[in-house]
Amino acid sequence: MNCLSELKIAGILNITPDSFSDGNRYLDTTVAIEQGRRLIADGADMVDIGAESSNPDGEKIIAEQEIERLAPVIGAFKELGIACSVDTYKPKVMEYAISQGVDMINDITGLRDPAAVDVIRKADLPVVIMFARNRGPHAERTVRDHAIILEELDEFFTEQLRSLNSAGIPRERILLDPGMGLFLGGNPEPSLMVLRHIDQLKKYGCKLYLSASRKSFIGAILDRRLNERGIGTLAVEIWAWQHGVSWIRTHEPKPLRDAVRMIRAIEEIE
Repeated sequence: MNCLSELKIAGILNITPDSFSDGNRYLDTTVAIEQGRRLIADGADMVDIGAESSNPDGEKIIAEQEIERLAPVIGAFKELGIACSVDTYKPKVMEYAISQGVDMINDITGLRDPAAVDVIRKADLPVVIMFARNRGPHAERTVRDHAIILEELDEFFTEQLRSLNSAGIPRERILLDPGMGLFLGGNPEPSLMVLRHIDQLKKYGCKLYLSASRKSFIGAILDRRLNERGIGTLAVEIWAWQHGVSWIRTHEPKPLRDAVRMIRAIEEIE
């Protein structure tokens, strides 16, 4: 019996000089556009574009710089018919991206800025709100307690959903991202605890969104460098999908899409 939800995949495209996994690789517009095409060809439903790195050592840039990096890539994707989301916490960047017809906004600060809430309220598109223990837009390497992480998640999502609903953003437009890796702690245990109980987040009635691709906790558990975390990443992504996550943001859509197709084939045989 078919019991698994449909999986949507967002392919990661970082147009930054300092992202932890692929900084400076796609900063050139032509290369970025080609990578976006490749992500879609490999099975992504959407390309998630980030123009400011969130890693602890990443540079904080102003909205105008972010827009300058995004503009030609968004424009090309719209011409090519490629669905795209923009990973940003800045209201001005959100406003620009929405004006250009992007399909989703992904806010790693959880839509805490009232000005950002106002921008999203006026738009008609889905928004990802991510939980993070750091208060700013950059992750931290602080070792943190995993025993209380589920309580913190519940407190944040309960309050934020109440607040956003009161502000006029309906629940059906909101996707919940529990955060992973350094957003939860410099140690792997918080991420593992969230994954172990990820299905509990279905109680809010929102779609779940997850990005664990190549992250620090996978490297810590497996003792693997960045370029050796593909299998660990895939294991986490399949676990998440099998436990209720309907959107996965990843650097490598192809192995995930193939794994899902294989599981579906096994599940559907009669």
